[in-house]
Amino acid sequence: MICMESILIIGIITALLYNFLNGLHDAANSISTIIATRVLTPLQAVSLAAFFNLVGPLFLTTAIAKTIGKGIVAPEWLTLEVMILGVLVASFWIFTTAYIGIPISSTHAMIGGLIGTAVAYGGIEAVILPTLPMIVGVIVTGLAGALIGTISLTAIARLKNEPDLVHFMKIGGLFGFIFAIPLSIVFQILPISGILGIVLFIVISPCLGFAGAFIMASLVTRFFRNSDQHLMNKIFNKLQILSAAFYSIGHGSNDAQHAMGIITAMLVTAGVLSDFNVPLWVILISSGAISLGTLTGGWKIVRTMAKRITHLRPYQGFCAEAGGGLVLLFVTIFGVPVSSTHAISGCIMGVGATQGSSAVQWSIVRQIVTAWIVTIPLTASCAFIVFQVFLRIF
Repeated sequence: MICMESILIIGIITALLYNFLNGLHDAANSISTIIATRVLTPLQAVSLAAFFNLVGPLFLTTAIAKTIGKGIVAPEWLTLEVMILGVLVASFWIFTTAYIGIPISSTHAMIGGLIGTAVAYGGIEAVILPTLPMIVGVIVTGLAGALIGTISLTAIARLKNEPDLVHFMKIGGLFGFIFAIPLSIVFQILPISGILGIVLFIVISPCLGFAGAFIMASLVTRFFRNSDQHLMNKIFNKLQILSAAFYSIGHGSNDAQHAMGIITAMLVTAGVLSDFNVPLWVILISSGAISLGTLTGGWKIVRTMAKRITHLRPYQGFCAEAGGGLVLLFVTIFGVPVSSTHAISGCIMGVGATQGSSAVQWSIVRQIVTAWIVTIPLTASCAFIVFQVFLRIF
């Protein structure tokens, strides 16, 4: 019989392996744009990303870790075996997609793995589901935002004598819904946490990234429309180093906390900690693991993110990274684990769309979105089966 201490050590190693693979897989998110624009070499880019992935978690909140460790599965069902097997399934999914070159969400792979093993062990009641008032609040807030957005953009379109008012109504409604939820969180009107926040931001985070990067890129092109192209590239070559560092801080702050949450939950379950407070050594080893993975890099995904979605120029790379960094910092502060892949993909699509719809390779986008949709249900299903087999064997 394996003792508790040995299981705990295995669990910590498993969580660190997940963070290493997360860094390897999501390295593309931090460095793809800066490589695509040839501002830095791949080695320089991964070194920059690795350093700032390490820096981010040391100075920001650990709210994401608490959501992972306390907000998805009820603590009484979160055994060491549930966590270890859930993380192993997530790690396998990340490794497989990194090998193929498909940019999926490491965050959602982890969440799906935990949900699958928890349900296999304790049934659906093991999962912390949102209450009915929370769901109703989201629906009402979203619809109110959509209505305000539709009326506002339609009024602007009328003033400008735009012929296709229906098109502006649709865009206004979509953006109204997208911005209503985050604003309600900021002003503490709508308490969103746990699985509800995670599911909502599957849609919201890439849309926020798309909108933010689109607006920034449009403003930059308008401001520099009469400027020399060489001068513009020279300016944004330097600025893009700063934006890549900023995005890497956001990525490390959000994604490094996954292992922090799992390891801290394991320490609480094993009786090493009396309450859920992330120790400094857990922050350091979790950040170190994701930085090491980033240094290793996932080059197939870099090629997909950097070149296959759309062709990027330095100012576009800057706007994409700055937009993605803002999205990640926002959700990190409010404790919502989101996909950095979703955020930066939306940003890259947004800057590409400023050159027209044809500038974005929508067939590649469809492949990526499909991978996003299937990640949680697929990893949850696999984790459920793996845990059932584990129960029959042991």
